[in-house]
Amino acid sequence: MMREAIDEFRRFQRDREVNSQLYSKLTVRGKVQVKSSDIQVGDLIIVEKNQRIPSDMVFLRTSEKAGSCFIRTDQLDGETDWKLKVAVSCTQRLPALGDLFSISAYVYAQKPQLDIHSFEGTFTREDSDPPVHESLSIENTLWASTIVASGTVIGVVIYTGKETRSVMNTSNPKNKVGLLDLELNRLTKALFLALVALSVVMVTLQGFVGPWYRNLFRFLLLFSYIIPISLRVNLDMGKAVYGWMMMKDENIPGTVVRTSTIPEELGRLVYLLTDKTGTLTQNEMVFKRLHLGTVSYGVDTMDEIQSHVRDSYSQMHSQAGGNNAGSTPPRKAQSSAPKVRKSVSSRIHEAVKAIVLCHNVTPVYESRAGVSGETEFAEADQDFSDENRTYQASSPDEVALVQWTESVGLTLVSRDLTSMQLKTPGGQVLSFCILQLFPFTSESKRMGIIVRDEATAEITFYLKGADVVMSAVVQYNDWLEEECGNMAREGLRTLVVAKKSLTEEQYQDFESRYTQAKLSMHDRTLKVAAVIESLEREMELLCLTGVEDQLQADVRPTLEMLRNAGIKVWMLTGDKLETATCVAQSSRLVPRTQDTHIFRRVTSRGEAHLELNAFRRKHDCALVISGDSLEVCLKYYEHEFMELACQCPAVVCCRCSPTQKACIVTLLQQHTGRRTCAIGDGGNDVSMIQAADCGIGIEGKEGRQASLAADFSVTQFRHVGRLLVVHGRNSYKRSAALGQFVMHRGLVISTMQAVFSSVFYFASVPLYQGFLMVGYATVYTMFPVFSLVLDQDVKPEMAMLYPELYKDLTKGRSLSFKTFLIWVLISIYQGFLVRLLFPGRFSGWLTPCSRVVGNAPVFSGGILMYGALVLFESEFVHVVAISFTALVLTELLMVALTVRTWHWLMVVAEFLSLGCYVSSLAFLNEYFGIGRVSFGAFLDFTFVTTVTFLWKVSAITVVSCLPLYVLKYLRRKLSPPSYCKLTS
Repeated sequence: MMREAIDEFRRFQRDREVNSQLYSKLTVRGKVQVKSSDIQVGDLIIVEKNQRIPSDMVFLRTSEKAGSCFIRTDQLDGETDWKLKVAVSCTQRLPALGDLFSISAYVYAQKPQLDIHSFEGTFTREDSDPPVHESLSIENTLWASTIVASGTVIGVVIYTGKETRSVMNTSNPKNKVGLLDLELNRLTKALFLALVALSVVMVTLQGFVGPWYRNLFRFLLLFSYIIPISLRVNLDMGKAVYGWMMMKDENIPGTVVRTSTIPEELGRLVYLLTDKTGTLTQNEMVFKRLHLGTVSYGVDTMDEIQSHVRDSYSQMHSQAGGNNAGSTPPRKAQSSAPKVRKSVSSRIHEAVKAIVLCHNVTPVYESRAGVSGETEFAEADQDFSDENRTYQASSPDEVALVQWTESVGLTLVSRDLTSMQLKTPGGQVLSFCILQLFPFTSESKRMGIIVRDEATAEITFYLKGADVVMSAVVQYNDWLEEECGNMAREGLRTLVVAKKSLTEEQYQDFESRYTQAKLSMHDRTLKVAAVIESLEREMELLCLTGVEDQLQADVRPTLEMLRNAGIKVWMLTGDKLETATCVAQSSRLVPRTQDTHIFRRVTSRGEAHLELNAFRRKHDCALVISGDSLEVCLKYYEHEFMELACQCPAVVCCRCSPTQKACIVTLLQQHTGRRTCAIGDGGNDVSMIQAADCGIGIEGKEGRQASLAADFSVTQFRHVGRLLVVHGRNSYKRSAALGQFVMHRGLVISTMQAVFSSVFYFASVPLYQGFLMVGYATVYTMFPVFSLVLDQDVKPEMAMLYPELYKDLTKGRSLSFKTFLIWVLISIYQGFLVRLLFPGRFSGWLTPCSRVVGNAPVFSGGILMYGALVLFESEFVHVVAISFTALVLTELLMVALTVRTWHWLMVVAEFLSLGCYVSSLAFLNEYFGIGRVSFGAFLDFTFVTTVTFLWKVSAITVVSCLPLYVLKYLRRKLSPPSYCKLTS
């Protein structure tokens, strides 16, 4: 309890640190500092660059001249790409910050909702004539827990506290209790019933003579050692040792155990639910392949592309220099180009130019070091050198493409909402006017842009997208489908790039139809799509690109190890379906030979029913499903869907919200009853991590929020394999052995007490005095028993080599009612013997406080007790010393028999405990007699040193342990456990 209180206090300190962060609040009197916990709805908050946004706000104003800024949303949706946000134009146009208080305006916002990708609201300025109404959408919002990446922003707070999107998508953490603790609780309840039953039996055999209820309570106290009170202490100390071992393991550096109560859960996992971005992948895209149809360029031949681009632009530059009206010849060449076969050099030039123009990437320049001034003029202090440039976009694929064009000589140097500038290898700057931009959507699977070259006035429509849609758009060819398949098998993400030259008349006609479609109030989306598709016909295929999303180190062998260990891996990601499928295949989450069923998008109950039936007909097939379809299926067919999904070897859920991730974890727990583990690295994974039985956080690019909220924190995904297969396995098996041994220790001494009471006509007389009972559970046996936390059945290297050993743990055979009953029988054997009658000759040794019932025959002696009574019949006064010495030796020998791999600390613990007991015989002699100390009980120390005492005690100990060793040896030979087959 104290340990959990400390863990909770540390979490409280971290929360207080976040809530105490200071922000600038804009008031009529100027700027004032306010704590984030004191921010209220309606406040105007100023957020500086690289500062966390404290609450959900509407974006009113920015220091950036373009009226827009970038924010990082990795703690909200798990995506590391920057998002472009646009300020409300009405407030952005105001001359100064103070003018915000000179206007009369209000914001209407919808009620708080879970969806982080949508927002509906209006901004109304009332003091103008007529009033200005401006529509607010998701691009005008700044959600809490995101980071301002460029400039300074001013926003009006619309949601705070529990109403913010980030908090609404975070579930309340539950108090996690390990499965082993629950199983031990059940066994402890069984032991309590045994305690009550044994006490009732003893009172019944007494014949309910006299105040029987008083005797019942005496027996309950005498046999109370059946309940292993020290079990919780031993297990908690063991958990602390396991945590220390994990953090000190040199093979998994940086591992932190944040919740020290559930290390055994790592050894019982059946489902592992993992994030994609930053967990399985590094989220670093690398350009790998450019295919032009007749020639393909890889990483090794990029220098050829660079030389072609350089030659092409130097040739164009010389032509332009020799011709004053340089715009006419290029246009003629362009118009006649399709009629003749182009050279490789011109095709490469057109492909690279298309790639560097067709995107939504924005180059960002950091402020020069040492420059500090008013944030309103931040852009004036920027350094536009190549070294200071970074690219930002909503997709890392596009950043990789633009970075590649820079490496081959054609560089994107600036971009705003209406124009784009490129720099050629010779340093010449080319300007393009952006006429139209068609962004990527999951439905269209493509993005397009129409640009005008300001030097030649040429208008070109560029389009890029997935091969499944682009194959119908481009002119006939015989290589696209085959090469896309080849690249996909290599784990590359493919994009098809095409272009179409437009005349001024064609573009004007398109623009008028496009504008008219956008103003339509009915079926606007369909009409806009139809107009765009009118351009997407017979386009010229330029190239096919292949980009690799680099996986984390050793992800493939780690996933294979987990699969061999019997753990089913589900990938839950907020990314697109195509991206998720590609990463699942490249990481071998879905093996190459495995069929994949992509669940069709469903919106109604009927569609979900049909798609589930189609999926049911497939066997041994990996499932890929989107968050929208998943929600529909869970709404109408929750049980059927979970039953089918649990049969799949792997499941990929894409476009998942944080709440959906947690919901999937909870459903798995409810429908299967198995232990689940969630692993992630971003703030959007916190709900999933807290909902799982065991949460693992990775410290990565997306911050430490997941790491701090998790039960275990690692630095790389590959460390999860060793954490589960080695440390999880050892923790569970050690705790199972430790728990059963502590129970055995209490059962043995209680059995001996029962035999002793039976000998004395079922009188409630204690066999051992208080200090001996305390010493038995502490200094005499604690060190050897606790040293079982160092035991291991196989070496870590062997456990990593044969992860199949992990499968056995999920069945819970190391600690079950079967193993518990075996230990109970061992305890009874070591405490009880076969029926034997003893006359009442020992009644004279009863203390006056004990009631003599009569000369009724007594049955059942004990190996330890019976041996002491038979071998030392003439010295019965020493029965306590005899039986207790044999008991301590038996416990030490039992530990030695249980140990599978000896550690030097185990040997030290055995001899230390034995030494403590032998030395205590000298000064605790008054405790080794029958009855109370006040009645003159004593121990003759000279008797203990006699040869007779030594060999007879040794005989009792051997008889109690040797048969068990023989049985254990025979069982290992006839039915060896799986680890024995490896070690032999």
